[in-house]
Amino acid sequence: MIQHCPTPTELDDLELLVSGAYAPLDRFNAPGSAVTLDLPDGAVEAELVDPEGLPLARVAGDGTLTPLTHAQYGPFRRLHLTPTQVREQHAGATFVPVVDALTEADLDELRSLGRAVLVALVGTGTAELSPVALVRATLAAAELLDDASVVAVPLPSHGDADADHALGAQVLETYAAGDPVHALADNGLVTGAGAPSSTSDTFPAGIAEIVAADQPEPADQGLVLFFTGLSGSGKSTLARALMDLLLEQGGRSVTSLDGDVVRRNLSAGLTFSKADRETNIRRIGWVAAEISRHGGVAVCSPIAPFAETRAQVRAMVEDAGGAFFLVHVATPLEECERRDRKGLYAKARAGEIPEFTGISSPYEEPDDAAVRVDTTGRTIEDALDDVLVALDEAGYLHLTAQPTDSRA
Repeated sequence: MIQHCPTPTELDDLELLVSGAYAPLDRFNAPGSAVTLDLPDGAVEAELVDPEGLPLARVAGDGTLTPLTHAQYGPFRRLHLTPTQVREQHAGATFVPVVDALTEADLDELRSLGRAVLVALVGTGTAELSPVALVRATLAAAELLDDASVVAVPLPSHGDADADHALGAQVLETYAAGDPVHALADNGLVTGAGAPSSTSDTFPAGIAEIVAADQPEPADQGLVLFFTGLSGSGKSTLARALMDLLLEQGGRSVTSLDGDVVRRNLSAGLTFSKADRETNIRRIGWVAAEISRHGGVAVCSPIAPFAETRAQVRAMVEDAGGAFFLVHVATPLEECERRDRKGLYAKARAGEIPEFTGISSPYEEPDDAAVRVDTTGRTIEDALDDVLVALDEAGYLHLTAQPTDSRA
């Protein structure tokens, strides 16, 4: 039997299936259900493990589960109670789903309910705040109420609003088991998450601090500057010039993840096959995401020819709380081949380099780039200015290029 680590959404679903929170649903891939599991390589059964390899359950071909153990680590794990545990501790309370930090107006509404259980829905893609920040903000809110407890439930989003609404209602009813369920109109369930719905609905001071730390202004957010383009397009030159500006300005921790440098250090031993090239990009993405998680700036300049892998890197960065700024250095193939500073195109044309991007392997132009730059016949300063303007307009960085006569 193979071992398989599910996606974050599938891991959330696994926890809710095993705990009974999805009851009567108790397995993956039931007909018409949004709670699905994809196994690799056509496998029909597997041992499901967490990202650290801890076996959690076995899944059979029909999606039924045999629990092995429960998740044991992670912040606020003590608050991840099963419906049975919640009934033992909180029977008779009013259950309140929470998907955003609570405002003063929310707290006033809650005070009229008496004893309450605040159910923080911390599943993948459910809330605007990070799961940890949402629980911290909900605990801070509970401290401001007379009789409130907090339970964390990893209810994920499946990308289907109707299905997710039905699953959410079922989970709340399962936890409440006949006790009242009260939805706050201004907590992202009606007006949308991320901010109070009016100027009078402000966050209490302690909660506001948690929100501000979790959702910094763009200029304070961890940032991944990802340059993609053909070999010889000028992407590495532009990335280095931007890196120099960042270092000259100071104030931010900056790390370069240049393609060739990464190859020598992080990805030594990988070949230039499609699979290994994509592994190299994902390694760059993982490191860049961790840099952004801690508020740093990562400057990356791989070719990254495939849209799927770029999307995976974007997801890594955004899941880490960073911003992903994609720069498409769109210098045409003819110009890149004319430059051919390393003689790579000539070797590719001669058949000496297989799967060479732009010649014998495709480059999928991004349709989600923050800025598109053609360096043909332009100075580095001129081409870089396109990037600097876009960064300034987005609020991430405010830099001014220094004069140079060098060509990109």
